[in-house]
Amino acid sequence: MIPELGHFALILALLAALAQGTLPLIGAATGKPRLMAIALPAARAQALLVAFAFGCLAWSFISNDFSVQNVAANSNSELPLQYRVAATWGSHEGSLLLWTLVTVSVEWARHRELSAQRFARTTVSVVTNPVVAGILVGTAFGFTGFTLPGMIDETVHLLSQAAVPMSLVVLGMGLSEYGIRAGWRQSVAIAALKLAVAPLAVYLIARVLALPRLEMVTVVVMASLPVGANVYLMAREFRTMEGPVASSLVLTTALAAVTTPLLLALLGVAGN
Repeated sequence: MIPELGHFALILALLAALAQGTLPLIGAATGKPRLMAIALPAARAQALLVAFAFGCLAWSFISNDFSVQNVAANSNSELPLQYRVAATWGSHEGSLLLWTLVTVSVEWARHRELSAQRFARTTVSVVTNPVVAGILVGTAFGFTGFTLPGMIDETVHLLSQAAVPMSLVVLGMGLSEYGIRAGWRQSVAIAALKLAVAPLAVYLIARVLALPRLEMVTVVVMASLPVGANVYLMAREFRTMEGPVASSLVLTTALAAVTTPLLLALLGVAGN
């Protein structure tokens, strides 16, 4: 019953999103304030419905409802409660949803006040974000149920394999715009937070939760990884601290060659 309610809430949220994304724009184009005024209640309804659906999914994980495909694929009956709760947003679908949520939140914060014009700018900024656009296009194609011919599918597969190395090349070209000294104080602060403070905080939380040693080592090492390319992409997208973030990406990647083995050695000593 709970999963069905969550599914129904997502359907209603989709309808609210369609109303939110079309009617205010039509109202702005035709000069009809009533249609423009739909933006705020539609946004609120969408937020409440998605939050309710997320709560239903979390409950499905907590209660081990394996009739839900996402639960069956990302959980098991022996998984401790804290892992089942984290699995709610830990799946691939959850991470994509989180990225979209963060993008929408930041865009909304940038435009601040709610008006048809700013709503339109927010909508365009979100939809044209390459990550969000890819999610939407992929999801829409998945719903069609179509399959690509073998030759085209193989070609797309080969192109997808080249996407990651090519993105790293493009990332390197983008980093050449900034010197390593660009905002070096902020870069050093980011590196210290990422390579020292974050692993320590995660280690303390893992001890409080009494995680098994293997899980503890895993989450601490994950927390100690260098600044990711996605952080740089977000900085570029929102034009905030681009230089310091670019420098911190290079700095943390170089320092991680020392800090990661050191951290593993310390964790090994702590576990003996």
